[in-house]
Amino acid sequence: MSEEKAEYTEDNIRSLDWKEHIRMRPGMYIGKLGDGASPDDGIYILIKEVMDNSIDEFVMGNGRKIIIKLNEGSASVRDYGRGIPLGKVVDVVSKMNTGGKYDSKAFKKSVGLNGVGTKAVNALSNYFKVESYREGKCKKVEFSAGEITKEYDLEDTDRENGTYVKFTPDPSIFKNYVYRGNYIEKMLWNYCYLNRGLTIHYNSKRFLSKNGLKDLLENNMDGDPLYPIIHLEGEDIEVAFTHARSYGEDYSSFVNGQHTTQGGTHLTAFREAVAKVIKDFYGKYDPVDIRQSIVAAISIKVMEPVFESQTKTKLGSHEIEQGGKSVRAFVMDFLKDKLDNYLHRNPQVADTLEKKIKQSEKERKELSGIRKLARDRAKKANLHNKKLRDCKVHFNDLKHELREESSIFITEGDSASGSITKSRKVATQAVFSLRGKPLNSFGLTKKVVYENEEFNLIQAALNIEDDMDNLRYNKVIIATDADVDGMHIRLLLLTFFLQFFPDLVKKGHLFILQTPLFRVRNKKETRYCYSDEERRAALNELGKNLEITRFKGLGEISPDEFKHFIGEDIRLEPVILSKEQSIEEILTFYMGKNTPDRQAFIIDNLKIEEEVPDEA
Repeated sequence: MSEEKAEYTEDNIRSLDWKEHIRMRPGMYIGKLGDGASPDDGIYILIKEVMDNSIDEFVMGNGRKIIIKLNEGSASVRDYGRGIPLGKVVDVVSKMNTGGKYDSKAFKKSVGLNGVGTKAVNALSNYFKVESYREGKCKKVEFSAGEITKEYDLEDTDRENGTYVKFTPDPSIFKNYVYRGNYIEKMLWNYCYLNRGLTIHYNSKRFLSKNGLKDLLENNMDGDPLYPIIHLEGEDIEVAFTHARSYGEDYSSFVNGQHTTQGGTHLTAFREAVAKVIKDFYGKYDPVDIRQSIVAAISIKVMEPVFESQTKTKLGSHEIEQGGKSVRAFVMDFLKDKLDNYLHRNPQVADTLEKKIKQSEKERKELSGIRKLARDRAKKANLHNKKLRDCKVHFNDLKHELREESSIFITEGDSASGSITKSRKVATQAVFSLRGKPLNSFGLTKKVVYENEEFNLIQAALNIEDDMDNLRYNKVIIATDADVDGMHIRLLLLTFFLQFFPDLVKKGHLFILQTPLFRVRNKKETRYCYSDEERRAALNELGKNLEITRFKGLGEISPDEFKHFIGEDIRLEPVILSKEQSIEEILTFYMGKNTPDRQAFIIDNLKIEEEVPDEA
């Protein structure tokens, strides 16, 4: 029986007002929604959009302090800039394409130029309040989902000039969201690194930077640099870099104070320029050896930058003019002058840098033959076994939005991988099945990545052999059983990634899948509990005659149930590195030889699981 064709008439055509469109298509304005597990989830973009306006005020010389507070899911930002013109407060936060940044005299080299940001925050919040203090007067307005709920009359005030915004993300759009302090703090630190002299107060903490990008590298580096950080500044450009004792390349890039997490033309130009200048200085060496283990940051300012999306994570245009030059020529000329002079004036640094490049060159040449054999093995393995069940994103060249949603579950055993494979969203979720426990890679060289079949196939599946730019999945999710063996496998995988691909962790791509420990149900209702506390609450609330199941393995969860745990209700715990300890210190403690300190730690943190009957 053929399907009835849908009619397409005048009745199908409708016009949405600004807030309807934002609420219907939030991804166009704030990227992916998410629950706060990823640093680029929408709830952080909401804060950033409000903060960007305050930062632009500081850049224009107005106000040196910003106060941000988070409390029970609500966020507020108070700046001490000029304050929104009082007669335009409603328009600025609720009328599209309205704002002061269209006037280049008022805002030069601004972050936000399209008049959308704060309106998106307003439309996507179930409570939004804006207050503007200007020349002894105050204007207040409150909204819900973009609709005015209360507009106050103009009143006198003794508060300093500036703007105050408070909002609560709409829980019907941002489901089960939780703000993670680590992500907020990193965002605020970046604002301070790029705006020396600005002080940000966040709850009880204070953020301030005196040395810009040099501070960024010093605070974020894992361990000590091989040589003092090279810090170079010019008009509208600042760079800082050194080399570390780790694998890969680690970059932070910014345009007009915006953290371009996906890079763009300015970062491409920097990578090319730093390799060319150093190669010309020594008269030899391959760019890949020059950049191996580099840790760097670049910030540029341009008039009217063109980004590839509303969330401004990637600079898109090659044609942006900067002092009469393209971005590429501007960055190249700056480094050709400043970096070349620096290396001539600092021969000790130049000598240490050359030794590092030679070491990288030697290791690359030693691995070249092994890498070719490893690639061939990986291709054959992918053809002849089922270790990788890929998602359709990579087969059909789907839209960029779906690529952002792509993820891969790394799990162990046929039963666990089978359950996930049957439950997954085939368009965006892939599954990689381990065979037994991986090797403990602590203290080993990268040679083991190619010689060990399991590690080689993981690397090939993720496509991260050369750099992170070609990572095939936005989220790499470790999914292991909630028992001792599962925890051990998790730790071994974490060791592998931290040892050889630390950028995967630093860039926020690595996660742990949280699955329920218990199922508590009666004839009317089923509860899935992720902790003993949730289990006890379910026992109290559901009454008697309950069936209680303890899930010890992922394979024990049926595919129908698993759909909930890797679908909309997925719970992911991001793997976040603490500033207090280096990767080397962490791995030595957990994966090195047994020490009294580790034994004491295990004893102090040992938990004896209570027996749970099948029925209560």
